Amino acid sequence: MNMILALTINTLLSSLLVLIAFWLPQLNIYAEKASPYECGFDPMGSARLPFSMKFFLVAITFLLFDLEIALLLPLPWASQTNYLSTMLTMALMLILLLATSLAYEWTQKGLEWTE
Repeated sequence: MNMILALTINTLLSSLLVLIAFWLPQLNIYAEKASPYECGFDPMGSARLPFSMKFFLVAITFLLFDLEIALLLPLPWASQTNYLSTMLTMALMLILLLATSLAYEWTQKGLEWTE
């Protein structure tokens, strides 16, 4: 019974917050609000330039390796094994996997962004 009550209250509260967030903002758009803002200076150029592909590739590469390290590296310690050799072997294998994937990207010229 407590689970049903908690789910009902959470559902109603989140629905109420979504409705408030949808109806609350005022849509008064005026020229100063619609203009691009660059730290108080007049805009140097168009604010609608296309997104840089180099930055996108750097960001994706960072996320790929960051997630690999954050999710895979702690696995041997999370298993709480009593066998030290197993834990060290798994940690070294994961580091080797990360190094191999980085070396593969390097040899395939995936880390070069010259256009």
